[in-house]
Amino acid sequence: MRLTQYTDYSLRILIFLGSLDEGELTNVQDIASIYHISKHHLTKIVHHLGKLGLVQTLRGRGGGIRLAKSPKDINLGWVIRQTEEDFYMVECFNKEQNSCLISSVCILKGVFNQALRAYITTLDQYTLADILSNKTTLQPLFAEGKSLD
Repeated sequence: MRLTQYTDYSLRILIFLGSLDEGELTNVQDIASIYHISKHHLTKIVHHLGKLGLVQTLRGRGGGIRLAKSPKDINLGWVIRQTEEDFYMVECFNKEQNSCLISSVCILKGVFNQALRAYITTLDQYTLADILSNKTTLQPLFAEGKSLD
């Protein structure tokens, strides 16, 4: 299973925001600089994360973005289900665009479906807080990434 770039960037944004001190604000440009990702692309993702209730955006002077929830309340499986368009591991998972001749009797389809369920079940066992257990190791890397610009 491969996640889309959109989901990858969503998780990176959440990790960065979660590494900040509680309530600390940042902006999309800082995140874009640290990860060397297009600001325009990240702006769209931050907007979506805001609609999902994961990121809070504050406008105006002194504004910025920050996590809207505690990292312990952000489930990775849920985030991934909200940011991935689909989970079509193989063509036959998409009933509308399936031209595979054997899909109605294919046993491999069931194997892939079981693997996908296990994948999601594993992700559901983790929160952003779990991913931030090395926060003190992440922060210097983010500071270094910021200084490279």
